[in-house]
Order: sequence, then structure tokens, then C-alpha cells
Amino acid sequence: MMLFDAHNHLQDDRLKPNLEAVMAAARGQGIGRMVVNGSCEADWPDVLALARRFPQVLPSFGYHPWYVKECTAQWQARLLDCLAQVPSAIGEIGLDSWIKDCDVARQEEVFIWQLRLAAERDLPASIHCLRAWGRLLEILRAEPRPRRGFLLHSYGGARELIPPLAKLGAYFSMPGFFAHERKARQRETFRHVPPDRLLIETDAPDQPLPDARNRFPLLDAGGQPVNHPANLRAVYEFAAELLGRPPEDLAAQVESNFLRLFTLP
Repeated sequence: MMLFDAHNHLQDDRLKPNLEAVMAAARGQGIGRMVVNGSCEADWPDVLALARRFPQVLPSFGYHPWYVKECTAQWQARLLDCLAQVPSAIGEIGLDSWIKDCDVARQEEVFIWQLRLAAERDLPASIHCLRAWGRLLEILRAEPRPRRGFLLHSYGGARELIPPLAKLGAYFSMPGFFAHERKARQRETFRHVPPDRLLIETDAPDQPLPDARNRFPLLDAGGQPVNHPANLRAVYEFAAELLGRPPEDLAAQVESNFLRLFTLP
């Protein structure tokens, strides 16, 4: 049973000291592909290096809304250069009004430019959204979108938004973090995601599973717990339980969905 991680950050400094062991464990868990998302110009070279080093890595380059204030004058050219190096997706991009002192206008400017680029090249885009779902829906309706679709990573929007977003091409990825008891609303929402639009993610090293489900405990260099990418199988098991589907059936569906969205020229 091959597994597919729709969204993680393998390039994160918290994983680097254990990278070889992390990837060996991921291979041992049957992880065939993982989409590794850059967040800003500073980490794009690391994502590119991982893609050249590990065949499991599908690189994705984008400016995360948390970091848009750090854009240099050359950010667009640098993004285009990364996309020219290896077959790549675009992400992590999006909108976030939850962060302190967010620059909404700048977020939208950077997001729309990247969304248009994804549409122009028909590349999958991985989208982050917090407390901006109404505005995101407006932009997605108004702007061109990749014909293949786009990913709403760790989807936390309302259940009622699923049909209009799916109509626009959205896929919805579920993280293991939603297995925590306090995430009951998100679990109920995912029961209404169309099966052909469901994906699974770790978001490693963030969004850890509950301790009882964490098969690969890992500490960063400072001794703080982080989410291990090899926990993907545990996320699949959580999703199968939640949706009442046999694990093999769910894995086959997710594989089909992943390849439909993320198979690159």
C-alpha cells in the first residue's frame, strides 16, 4: 500500500539533524511521494536540494502569507527560476488574517500573482487559508485557476463551503492534527468531503498527532517534539476510522486523487 503526503515541510530546520533517519523511516512506511512546500525565498534552495536528493520529494515553491513582508524585489524571478529547475508545484501560498499585524493587501497581491502563474502553467497549487475563507472564495471565483485543480491544505473552512470550492477545483487534505479531541468540528467537516477530492497530509514538522497515535516520536535540536513525516500511515489510519472506510480502499482512493492533482509534465 503506497502512501502519499500532500503537504509537508521536510526542509524545516527542525528536521535537518535527523534527515537521513527521517527519510529511511518514511521509505519503510511505504511513502511513495511527498509534496515538500517552500514558504519563502530563504528556504526554496533547500526544497530544490531535497528534490534532487530524494526521489520521493515533489518540490513546491511559493510565498506563504506569513512571510510576504520579506519579499525582495527579485522574488518573482527567483520563483520562476526554481520552477525551471525541476518539475514543481506552487505553494505554499494563500491568505491569513489570523496572524498579528497582517498586511492583507500585500498578501492578496502576492497570492494572486502566484495563483495566476499556477493557472498559466496548469501547475498544482497548495493553498493556506486562516480566517479569510470568504475572501479566498471571491478570489478563486474571479481569477484564473489551474485546470487540474488546487489543494486546500489542512482544510479548516466551513462544511457549507465544500461544494462551491470543489466546483472550482479544490481538493481538501486532512492532517493528523484533526485527530485531537478539540478538533471535532473539523472532523465532522471532512465527513462531507467528496471521496474524489480527499487527500492526506502530515504538515510535518507541524500539526502532530495525539500522543496515542504518534508512532515516530521525534525531538528537534532544542528538545522540543516535532511531527515526523513517517507518521503519515497513522494519519491514513485515522482518516479511515473517521470515514468508516477500509484502509486499503481509502489508500487507493487517495492515490488516485493525488496522482490526478500532482502528476507533473
